[in-house]
Amino acid sequence: MGHNQSWTPEFILVGFPLSADMEVLLCAVFSLLYVSNLLANGMILGLIWLDVRLHTPMYFFLSHLAVIDISYASSTLPKLLENLVKHKKTISYASCAAQLLLYVAFGCTEYMILMVMSYDRYVAICHPLHYTVIMSWRLCTVLAITSWVCGFSLALGHLLLFLRLPYCESQVVNFIFCELVAVLKEACGDTWINKLYILFSGSFILVGPLSLVLVSYTRILLTILRIRTNEGRSKAFSTCSSHFCVVGFYFGIAMMIYLVPDNGQRDEQKKVLTLFYVLFNPLLNPLVYSLRNAQMKAAFYRAVQKQRT
Repeated sequence: MGHNQSWTPEFILVGFPLSADMEVLLCAVFSLLYVSNLLANGMILGLIWLDVRLHTPMYFFLSHLAVIDISYASSTLPKLLENLVKHKKTISYASCAAQLLLYVAFGCTEYMILMVMSYDRYVAICHPLHYTVIMSWRLCTVLAITSWVCGFSLALGHLLLFLRLPYCESQVVNFIFCELVAVLKEACGDTWINKLYILFSGSFILVGPLSLVLVSYTRILLTILRIRTNEGRSKAFSTCSSHFCVVGFYFGIAMMIYLVPDNGQRDEQKKVLTLFYVLFNPLLNPLVYSLRNAQMKAAFYRAVQKQRT
């Protein structure tokens, strides 16, 4: 490490240039959305756990998605809310490293789970007679564990590459939390390995799963079109349309953030997109699967009736 380099005890998160009153207002709004996320995804977990009718592969993976959504928001929002309410924008080096590890890990795991869920829908619609044989609990467990291992392995690689970098004079991170690319801009060492790993991991976790999702849904669509009755086509389409909406939002925003070339003028756009991703995407999953899913609504009504008796 050179003589002009020193240990950085904390970073300064620029965020959005706002007045103190606006920061308090945003803190209240963000807190409401965060609590809504916890309650909505917690409700999904509770219903799946309590109702034996939902003990199927589809809802098994949906429960993992709910856990990830809660964890992903919890990895970044509490510190953001603290900074807003205290009108400060600092974060320690250790907290920044932990934040970086967790949000990358949960994000990557989410893409893997969404890919697995598309495969589950493919088997259910294209091979319904063999569904219970193919989607055995052993396979579901292996797929879930593999998704978590892949997500945290990729995130650990980013963390190790982050820890090797020195940070000197500039400690100002132009972002709302310790986002990987934004933090790397403040390093005074050579970051080409980090950038190469970002490109590799981004392609692996975004392009790869999205390609498999599109293949699955292409085959699903072809199968649905061959169904002769309108009722049959409508029922088959309704079982996968919700998941496809979620996939579109998650992958679409992530690809705009990480795979679109950075020309130096996208910082504010990335902040808004990332804020949308952290605040609203975790709520999208329970809204789509609760409001558009007959089985989830039926499980909710059964739980309410059980509490009344």
